[in-house]
Amino acid sequence: MDFLRAATWDEALALKAERPDATPISGGTDVMVEMNFRKRRPSALLDLTPVRELAAWSESEGTVRIGAGLTYTRIIGELSGRAPALAQAARTVGSPQIRNRGTLGGNLGSASPAGDGHPPLLATGATVELASVRGVRTVPIDAFFTGPKRSVLAEDELIAAVLVPSARGPQQFSKIGTRNAMVIAVASFALAVDREARTVGTGIGSAGPTPLRALPAEDLAADLPWDDPVPLGPALLAEFGERVAAAASPIDDVRGTAAYRRHTLAVLARRTLTWAWSDLCA
Repeated sequence: MDFLRAATWDEALALKAERPDATPISGGTDVMVEMNFRKRRPSALLDLTPVRELAAWSESEGTVRIGAGLTYTRIIGELSGRAPALAQAARTVGSPQIRNRGTLGGNLGSASPAGDGHPPLLATGATVELASVRGVRTVPIDAFFTGPKRSVLAEDELIAAVLVPSARGPQQFSKIGTRNAMVIAVASFALAVDREARTVGTGIGSAGPTPLRALPAEDLAADLPWDDPVPLGPALLAEFGERVAAAASPIDDVRGTAAYRRHTLAVLARRTLTWAWSDLCA
């Protein structure tokens, strides 16, 4: 196995162009686990840790640009106000040690249906910035995933950043697993309320071949009392939960059954909408 190390972003792109077979590594919380269990043996590793640009974030005109190398710990500490659902999801990732090393870009690069960072990105309508020596392109998050652990990322491309709209209303993230931490979610759900646009964005994790949105549930935003926010009634909340559950495509596996995942998503959807709308009413 060859080990490549990039000191700058331009060097990283050049190395990836020369060695499209090289697997990018920053925190290594996914790649190293697969290597340790001999599920994966890359021909080369491309270490992106020294690339400072990847570990930075900025905000401009209502959009937060999050470098692919920003750790979960920094997302929690620095972006809780701007990207609340993403920060909440980051708090559920592994242990403090994993949060200190793991990155949002690595989560996207793995493209796992169970990735904790994915539902908040779907709910907020994020965009992924991809780069190569050929140039830069942006891909809407709901077009990024193409299948289980597959994405639109080309062989010579690297994930540069994620562009997330700054929060314009309450956001929530919730997941269920066999214990509180260091566990792959049985199911997860994120919700983002945008009071200006009068929309409710959704994101479902670990309940389909890819992370996905619940578009029929989002349509219920038209029935919400935006002009005079009051607590939502049980019938509307139940309908929202049912639509979220129906949008999923879960399977039976060692972590849970498809039926349990659907039930769980309905509960998570009702709860997160209740919490978010209560914040709006406050």
